[in-house]
Amino acid sequence: MTKQVAIVLAGCGVFDGSEIYETTLTLLRLDQLGIGYRCFAPDVEQHHVINHLTQSPVEGEARNVLQESARLARGEISPITELNADEFDAVIVPGGFGAAKNLSDFATQGDSMQVLESLKDALAGFKQDAKPIGLMCIAPVMVPRLLGEGIAVTIGHDPAVSGAISAMGGLHRSCSVEDIVVDLEHRVVTTPAYMLATRISEAATGIFKLVDRIDEMME
Repeated sequence: MTKQVAIVLAGCGVFDGSEIYETTLTLLRLDQLGIGYRCFAPDVEQHHVINHLTQSPVEGEARNVLQESARLARGEISPITELNADEFDAVIVPGGFGAAKNLSDFATQGDSMQVLESLKDALAGFKQDAKPIGLMCIAPVMVPRLLGEGIAVTIGHDPAVSGAISAMGGLHRSCSVEDIVVDLEHRVVTTPAYMLATRISEAATGIFKLVDRIDEMME
């Protein structure tokens, strides 16, 4: 496995962390292509904990993003402060509300959002070296704050979220669940995934296309 991809996680579970299916499909496709990967997550407290059965916050409970992300990575994970772009050929950020709650504060601040400084620092090297950066589901909303203005991305066609991207200086492109948007100039690839998917197979088609394009861009 000569190619290596960094995966940035934000917890474990769609409502307060990384989306489990999106993460698993990403890792599956990388492995099918013979691409190595390593998972990273910030060592910070989650914004809150959601009971995924009731979809309601759990009062008085706190969880650590790195520890929760370790569930998805089968324990093979490192703090995001140890992510060195020089050691990888690309980076991918799956979706899930953790991107909007733990990696950023978009869930509460909208287009006034800020991103986690450790994430911004980690991705700076990929941007500087023009290495491919993939994001899916809600994660592309962070692009204007993470990577700068004028970058084309998609979250599907949600008017509120796409409007926020535009308000922050991003360029939103409508997209079907099974497709991707590629900004060749900025080396950014995005797909709607569970912003639109109603079946895991729908999410898989777009996610596999994203990973395949990242693979091509690493050549």
